[in-house]
Amino acid sequence: MWAELKALAGADITGLFEEKGRASDFAIHFDGLLFDYSKTSLTTEARQAICNLAAERGVEARREAMFSGAEINETERRAVLHTALRALSSAPIMLEGEDVLTDIRLGLAKMETFAEALRTGHYQGAGGQITDVVNIGIGGSHLGPEMAVKALLPYRDGPRCHFVSNADAADIHDTLAGLDPTRTLVIVASKSFTTVETMTNAQTARNWMAQAVDDPASQFVALASAEDKTSAFGIPPERVFGFEDWVGGRYSIWGPIGLSLMLSIGPERFRAFLAGGEAMDLHFREAPLAQNMPVMLALVGLWHNQVCGYPTRAVLPYDQRLARLPAYLQQLEMESNGKGVTMDGTPVEGGSGPVVWGEPGTNGQHAFYQLIHQGTQVVPCEFMLAAEGHEPDLAHQHELLVANCLAQSEALMLGRSIETARRLMASKGFEGDELERQARHRVFKGNRPSTTLVYDKLTPRRLGQIIALYEHRVFVEGVILGINSFDQWGVELGKVLALELEPVLSGQVDADTKDGSTQQLVEFIRAHWED
Repeated sequence: MWAELKALAGADITGLFEEKGRASDFAIHFDGLLFDYSKTSLTTEARQAICNLAAERGVEARREAMFSGAEINETERRAVLHTALRALSSAPIMLEGEDVLTDIRLGLAKMETFAEALRTGHYQGAGGQITDVVNIGIGGSHLGPEMAVKALLPYRDGPRCHFVSNADAADIHDTLAGLDPTRTLVIVASKSFTTVETMTNAQTARNWMAQAVDDPASQFVALASAEDKTSAFGIPPERVFGFEDWVGGRYSIWGPIGLSLMLSIGPERFRAFLAGGEAMDLHFREAPLAQNMPVMLALVGLWHNQVCGYPTRAVLPYDQRLARLPAYLQQLEMESNGKGVTMDGTPVEGGSGPVVWGEPGTNGQHAFYQLIHQGTQVVPCEFMLAAEGHEPDLAHQHELLVANCLAQSEALMLGRSIETARRLMASKGFEGDELERQARHRVFKGNRPSTTLVYDKLTPRRLGQIIALYEHRVFVEGVILGINSFDQWGVELGKVLALELEPVLSGQVDADTKDGSTQQLVEFIRAHWED
């Protein structure tokens, strides 16, 4: 299905701006956001062709199936209704004869009641006031809330929030160091309340809490749907916040997994965050494909990866508080669309999702931008930028940040020719062969694509819009590729083998059932343990 599109690739990006109105035609405005994809090699003809592909692959019908609660997660036979968690003004959403919004709104109200109790001091803990919250989770139950809490720090008026995910003991040790257990709340985020890494860290936190608190479980909250297990841990039902199996982990920030965010910024601002996600949902459902921000973000991604053959994409927020967004999107996109087979089990045509990576600007400029500008691989860049910062007394620094962001996308597109480089070196006094050698080191090929997402200011509403934008981007890409974006079987095998290795490491089972490399590694590690 990609052959026709590949025939349309290869345009010179700078040359496309000779077309009057290129910038405005290849941009989408929506509710405080501007998505500019004009610095890509998409032509008008290519855009029409890839939009036609989206229509042919059933994006619109599949979109409505998702919002209506159909079982679009076919391998696990589940609906995909994380959008319902932010449906503040929606009509009933029926699933198996029941309106799912009833329980969602009851759950949101329960979260708000607890958050207000903690934030106002009615829920105090052993120390008289909760000043710190430690969220223990992994994957989406860690990356989502950590990213959002850090993004919205200017709005924090609640407890400090800390995050633990890694099974490495250093993570929880360093996080708990310096905290007062009597004034700390621990949130354990695991739907099944059995996730090995999470429950190991939870037990460590409980032991730490028990050193200073008579009833350590009194300062624990569970984000789980297994009340038998949370009860056995000692957490009462009023501090257990459950969610359904039609909410995937990497899509769960909108519900109970977002409790740490609500504790940090308060229920009212958390609702503004939800409202931003809901606004993007409505735009996604209603806007025509070519004027639809999530759809076009997805189609640009497919154009770069499947059509142009660029295997990675860099997410580059020029917004320090979005420093964890690249990692969040890395999981969202690579766990969702990193698949090798389609829904019917046949191989994916043309490859699946790209490698997603990035860092905030301007830090990346002094790290990996050298490769982006002059390396042999083309890396499509996705810039993000707030028009206004949260530090009005430092407006001059924000102007410098904006200038750097805009300059980078311009430099990627324009490049620098050998002729310009020669003139530059001649002006510095170089001559002959040395001039030529120095000039060649200063050539930038240019014609390297980028998109830019600009928003007025990073508020709770804007963050909600941005996250929902990328969620729907992943969905659209998955539909066109014909894959299931909502399962993650690729994480299972390693877990199974880890369980098999535990008795090998402890010496209960002989290592000779393992390959030679693993045996060698086990022998080395056990030798150090025995010393």
